[in-house]
Amino acid sequence: MTITPKNLYMVLLDAFGHQHWWPIDRKYHQRQHSDPRFEIIIGAILTQNTAWTNVEKVLENLKKQNTFTIHTMTHVEEKNLKTMIQPSGFFNQKGQRLKFFASYLEKKYNGDLQMFFSRDTSEIRHELLSLSGIGPETADSILLYAGNHPIFVVDAYTRRICHRFPFHVASDSYDDIQQFFENELSSTLPEKELIPTYKEFHALLVELAKQYCGKKKPSCSTCPLNRLCEKLL
Repeated sequence: MTITPKNLYMVLLDAFGHQHWWPIDRKYHQRQHSDPRFEIIIGAILTQNTAWTNVEKVLENLKKQNTFTIHTMTHVEEKNLKTMIQPSGFFNQKGQRLKFFASYLEKKYNGDLQMFFSRDTSEIRHELLSLSGIGPETADSILLYAGNHPIFVVDAYTRRICHRFPFHVASDSYDDIQQFFENELSSTLPEKELIPTYKEFHALLVELAKQYCGKKKPSCSTCPLNRLCEKLL
């Protein structure tokens, strides 16, 4: 059977259901009158090189200290911030990145995320990639989940899937994999479905990795893709 990105998406959606990703505490933001998009940005930076369960611990710490706004993140003492984000690992680097990013938004956009995101996708992406500590995966996660821009996020799990299925991807590079998925999905889905599909697809690939493919010893026999994966054929 020839597997396409859309086929893969439907198999994963049937197996795992909707993931409702990116998880944020909307009630908290309603009470605090804060912008939930900044929580997503914080999470995208914190999740670099760590598991989401560790990020959740940090988000709770930040929530207790009311550090979920651009202004408070800009002005919080770096020593206190590093203590709060310690469970995420690399807390020295991540603390500096969070404060720098928040300060940048406050100075250039007056802390207005609507102003920041109300521009062309490629322009915002170029700007994000120019900032310290923001790579393609982090930039695209921010664009897709916080900014609702139609861009496909590529991570280690996406690369693994490309190795295991007969996808005709030009190379193993981030850009080529991203372009492949975006071209394939945009040619088979209505434009209005692209953003929710990109969000769901990324979350489903993460769930696949958590349950089956990403373990030290993959659970291939019970994986929903076991009849399609090239490693088993």
